[in-house]
Amino acid sequence: MSFSILTPAFVYDEAALRQALSWLAPLRAERGFKLLFSIKALPFVDILECLRPLLDGFSVSSLFEARLAREVLGDKGVIHITTPGLRADEFSEITRRCDHVSFNSLAQWQRCRDRARPAGGRRGLRINPGVSHLGDPRYDPCRPHSKLGAALGVVRSALDAGGADLVGLSGVHFHTMHAARDLSPLHATLARVEEVLGAWLWRLEWINLGGGYYVDRPEAVEEFACIVGSLQRRYGLEVLFEPGKAVVGEAACLIASVVDVFPSEGRQVAVLDTTVAHLPQVFEYQTSPALREAVRGGRYRYLIAGSSCLAGDLFGDYEFSEPLGVGDRLTFDGIGAYSLVKASRFNGINLPAIYAKESTGRIVLKKRYDYLDYRDQWVNSADACEREEVGPWRGVARVR
Repeated sequence: MSFSILTPAFVYDEAALRQALSWLAPLRAERGFKLLFSIKALPFVDILECLRPLLDGFSVSSLFEARLAREVLGDKGVIHITTPGLRADEFSEITRRCDHVSFNSLAQWQRCRDRARPAGGRRGLRINPGVSHLGDPRYDPCRPHSKLGAALGVVRSALDAGGADLVGLSGVHFHTMHAARDLSPLHATLARVEEVLGAWLWRLEWINLGGGYYVDRPEAVEEFACIVGSLQRRYGLEVLFEPGKAVVGEAACLIASVVDVFPSEGRQVAVLDTTVAHLPQVFEYQTSPALREAVRGGRYRYLIAGSSCLAGDLFGDYEFSEPLGVGDRLTFDGIGAYSLVKASRFNGINLPAIYAKESTGRIVLKKRYDYLDYRDQWVNSADACEREEVGPWRGVARVR
């Protein structure tokens, strides 16, 4: 398959995408909860179109994501947005395109509440339960002094003061996990929310559980169904769920070619025509992605490196049953989420071409980048410069 593909190549599997959502399809029909895909994980339009029939809509984090989501959905389907960086000059368009707006703080809500009329009329508040389950604070929404959501204590104080600051809100949203394989963190989070805000939940219409969980086994589906059913029975809440990585993470691979092999102080280095700039989380997490051709305990060991000038552009040490040579293909599996969307052309190295593996098994080229794409990113736009002139820099100014 891979030898007909120009590398580096990002290849996604349409059947795997649908399979990832199939676990929740019966539950969605039976329980009536809303299933949204968090497009920040992978916003390629052909993928969104592939997923659309199995979803109620999309979860977004910016105006551009909202615009893209609405283009895919048309006038049908739910779009939910939450962002710490809600801009005054974008707010009116956001509310036109989104059905649910979850404000990131009470201050943000109070500042915008009089103008907040989303298309679906659903105005909510992102809350921060303060229950941490992630060891790395860089990725923990519940870290100390978090910017993500209103702390439960702040909301509780507003309720104790009479609740005037919360009038007009119809729902709550939280997102506290990343790639969890069991639902125990969700149980703990909901227990804390109910402990502090339980009486208020009766007055709301919906709750968004965020994402970060794999619901891809019969027992996990049954457990998730119990969570949804409990919230519906006890509080009469409509439940939303917005997975991202759990949908696309395992459904794509990156195929690269070996362009050089040489010894370096007793080790063999194999350089690929890709780079960690194409898989940024390799560098962020300092982990090694799964390599399909590697063999545990293989006779031949290589340090697999990317082709940029960054010394740390390394994928890790891998073992193989046969020696590597220039032209060999290697495949990184399970890289569908937060790779292509974060990829850059550092060093002028071209972005991977995008291919789809259709349900028939046929591989189809969907998008290829070239020099003009790189050039357009870095050349000025005369038209834009003529349209907008700015004065001299005068430091930080308060915008009212």
